[in-house]
Amino acid sequence: MKILVVSLGVIGTTYAYLFEKAGHEVEHFIREDSDKNSIEMLDVDLLDGRKDKYGNQVRDTYDVKHCSQKVYAFIFVSVPSGRIEDVIESLDNSQIRGTIILACGVWENRESLDTLMSGHDYLLGYPVAGGKCSSTHLEACVFDHFMIEKEEKTEIPNYSDIETLFSGCQISLEKPYDMLERIWLHMAINAAVVSVAGKYGNINQPSASAENLMNSSTILKQAVVAIRETSGIIAARGVTLKYYRNELLAYWLPTFISVPLMKKMFAKNVLTRKIMTLHGNTEDLLFVCKSVYDCGQISHVEAPIFYDCYNALLPKID
Repeated sequence: MKILVVSLGVIGTTYAYLFEKAGHEVEHFIREDSDKNSIEMLDVDLLDGRKDKYGNQVRDTYDVKHCSQKVYAFIFVSVPSGRIEDVIESLDNSQIRGTIILACGVWENRESLDTLMSGHDYLLGYPVAGGKCSSTHLEACVFDHFMIEKEEKTEIPNYSDIETLFSGCQISLEKPYDMLERIWLHMAINAAVVSVAGKYGNINQPSASAENLMNSSTILKQAVVAIRETSGIIAARGVTLKYYRNELLAYWLPTFISVPLMKKMFAKNVLTRKIMTLHGNTEDLLFVCKSVYDCGQISHVEAPIFYDCYNALLPKID
């Protein structure tokens, strides 16, 4: 298949590498004024969890091919939260078409999202990967699954090709009850974790803050309580949390059970620990925190631990 990946961000480039390795024709759409426009090759350092839950270390190179066509089977969009509209405008201006896989944090409601994506075939997804990408080097980790919208929730004509695309990369598709709600919940969990880690660490050094959180039972306990609170904020948006029991179970267990289990997991599972430490986009992390915080305030949801941690990290921002 012909796949277009927007930009050279870490998530898009990680999956671009996997798609290309599976035999697909992959190109990147990069703005002409971007400092990444001249990049032709990246060194790849990938902790690959597709076959081994603890991850296999892969070192390789990835040739960056730039957009040369107008029509693609899929356009993979994974950009920082709040920048989707700019991407759609750029694609429209360049008259580039294809089914869009929107694989990023989306805080808009469905009506607003449909308006934003008007005239485009699209479906929602969410990556289970993370890392960092410079002008010369992709350092990332990837798990064996990817979250995607159920077929009945979309109107795209080539849904079966999505399943073929990911299965060919040895990635299974997880299909939540409602993909948009699942993204909101994921953002809420991240907001809780980032706010707590930021209060007790340095938000400008997210990797070190994540290490600090994973090593401390006290901070992990605060994070678990904050996640309970932020999931309540999502419930106030009309989300029925019972449909996401599996995702929330670990956080609803008594903390004297959940915290030791989480600490043990972080200590033993290199892949899980890696994804916690590789998210270095502070601007994106803060957007997620602020979105959830503002929603809680507007809805008058009680979330004292989360609010306190969020307010405590704000003065630390460079």
